[in-house]
Amino acid sequence: MTAQTATTKTLPPKTLTEQTGARTDEAASLIGDARERIDALDDRIIGLIQERMAISAVIQEARISSGGRRVNLAREMDVLAHYRDALGKPGTALAMTMLELCRGRV
Repeated sequence: MTAQTATTKTLPPKTLTEQTGARTDEAASLIGDARERIDALDDRIIGLIQERMAISAVIQEARISSGGRRVNLAREMDVLAHYRDALGKPGTALAMTMLELCRGRV
């Protein structure tokens, strides 16, 4: 057997304009800053969803221990309508995904 050595070429780091697809430094800077804000918002949204999941688990546990069902479909329909009214049709899909994350953790 012969040992093969892999040579990896180190690529130079991409410039901000290359990273953003912008054609000017000014636009690239604006996009870079906006993406940082979006990333921070995404982290907050994820944290809120995790908090919602924990609260939902408390509700489900209380409902089940009192002899009720794990899911309250009427409440879920209210949540779907709320998201649809606020965000349009895509809001319904977002709410469905969120409800799916919050179900069945008990």
